[in-house]
Amino acid sequence: MRAKRVILFILAIAAGIAGGIAYGWMANPVKYVDTPLYTLRKDYKADYVLMVAEAYQTERDIEAVVHDLGLLQDDPVRLVQQAVVVGQDLGYSNQDIKVLGELLQELQSLTPNSGDTP
Repeated sequence: MRAKRVILFILAIAAGIAGGIAYGWMANPVKYVDTPLYTLRKDYKADYVLMVAEAYQTERDIEAVVHDLGLLQDDPVRLVQQAVVVGQDLGYSNQDIKVLGELLQELQSLTPNSGDTP
């Protein structure tokens, strides 16, 4: 009698878990709509910055780069620096790191140094 109750309890728990998963995945899944880019994890941000850098290699439109990186709501130079570090941690290819480095140099050449003004 006790073994029957334990088995029924385990079956009830399993049915509840299966029902919850089915409801959450099929009947009422989470829908992300118009999620801002600045909410991305750092590895996805690095991927996004790499894509922007690759587009810059083709189009050479620095204004588009500044606009696209501005969607991440951070300083473009800092974003590219962080992308280089994250890219190295994630094992980006040397070519990808080089593309990021070239974009970083271009952005740094546009940014006036605070020490240049008296």
